[in-house]
Amino acid sequence: MDPATWELIARNLWPMLTATVTQTIPLTAISFVFGLVIALFVALARLSSIKPLSWLARVYISLIRGTPLLVQLFIVFYALPQLGVTIDPFPSAVFAFSLNVGGYAAEVIRAAILSIPKGQWEAAETIGMGYSRTLQRVILPQAARTAVPPLSNTLISLVKDTSLASTILVTELLRVAQLAAAPTFDFFALYGVAAVYYWVVCLVLSFAQVRLEGRLERYVAR
Repeated sequence: MDPATWELIARNLWPMLTATVTQTIPLTAISFVFGLVIALFVALARLSSIKPLSWLARVYISLIRGTPLLVQLFIVFYALPQLGVTIDPFPSAVFAFSLNVGGYAAEVIRAAILSIPKGQWEAAETIGMGYSRTLQRVILPQAARTAVPPLSNTLISLVKDTSLASTILVTELLRVAQLAAAPTFDFFALYGVAAVYYWVVCLVLSFAQVRLEGRLERYVAR
């Protein structure tokens, strides 16, 4: 690379790091937390013996998994205003990503709950524990251990998917790289830097996943 390209990279390292810390990571974290809350309720609805509730959960999961994330993002940001609902770019991205995570993570949580032997439900019932308490004290801590690896994959995918938020004008990492590279058309250098930033964030999350799996081992019945 020529000196001008190195200078361009050096000049944009800090703005891109700032965008990663102030936009990409918060967008990922907020969307994932909201998505998990949605996923838990949808998973429980899917397991419910109330047929209409279970059916609604099935439809929601099918819609989310059957449509591209980019389309979901465009519906929230570009289509909802036609119905009188206008949301700023960042909240729109959070809304769309949360719904998307909720659809995928719901099946992960449902499978994790189903992996717990029924005998533990029955044992909890015999000592007088209700449904909510059994779920909170017995089932979910063990299900969490099973769900952590696939949910971590969902989180890592979400980090990379946040780049789609640039299409609705959220000034996250990729958007900053696009704007910085546009005057010189030196996209390779700045997109390469963006890729390194995404990679580092995913590496940190992978390390955290391993640590979390180790901590949750103690909740698994042997």
